[in-house]
Amino acid sequence: MPRSAKVLVALGLILIGTGAGLLLAQWIGHDAAPAPDAVTTHGEWVRFANADGDSVSAYVAYPERQGTAPALIVVHEIFGLSDWEPTVADNFAAKGYVAIAPDLLSARYGSTRAMGDSARRLVSLLSAAEVNRDLDATYRYVNALPATETGNVGVIGFCWGGGTVWTYASHNPALKAAVVCYGPLADTTMLRTVEAPVLGVYGQNDGRVTNSLPTIVRMMSEMGKPFAADSYAGTGHGFLRPGRRGSGTTESDRAWSDIDAFVARRLEGK
Repeated sequence: MPRSAKVLVALGLILIGTGAGLLLAQWIGHDAAPAPDAVTTHGEWVRFANADGDSVSAYVAYPERQGTAPALIVVHEIFGLSDWEPTVADNFAAKGYVAIAPDLLSARYGSTRAMGDSARRLVSLLSAAEVNRDLDATYRYVNALPATETGNVGVIGFCWGGGTVWTYASHNPALKAAVVCYGPLADTTMLRTVEAPVLGVYGQNDGRVTNSLPTIVRMMSEMGKPFAADSYAGTGHGFLRPGRRGSGTTESDRAWSDIDAFVARRLEGK
């Protein structure tokens, strides 16, 4: 056989062998069971009616676990429901909670996404009554889910959503826990009707919000209401969201750990 023919045959055998190896690897990879995650979750988009019959859109994430679970309502920032809040819900679901993130623009405008650049302005125009109405609908929906431990629901909010947590906690005495993440308190008189234990998470370099913390601490203490708060070194407003000043640092990690511990203690008794 000529040398050139021998080379072609050898190359052909190499290619055949390589192809067989790839097919074998694919076959093994297809049939081999993947390593299971510690906790898996299931998420879906839902719609439900508020007291006026308007439709509220929300993302709900379920933990894959036996029995029922405590629930958390996740309140978005002033930008409306973005791609980030559902990931927060997913993370809470991975920790064993039913977590729901409502789009508080949806009952009036269809969705945050449909509003584009107008979303921030429209969120800022929402009245407390409108927001409480839609959060009441969210509370009723998640509390009635078969996966939820009835009557064991908390709320967490960020930025505008953090301020909304103050308002909603003063409105809904059935809440079992409230987490205010760098949210301004619009009116200190609301503290009188807050029944849920509250955790405050603040950025050290966010004086616009953090400067009111001593007053809140004093008033909550005088009224004998459970309130714990911390200001995290080197962080700014919105630091729990990726891309903000202080995000991805040991201080933001510490804040999330504090949130997890508070929620576990208040909703699970841990």
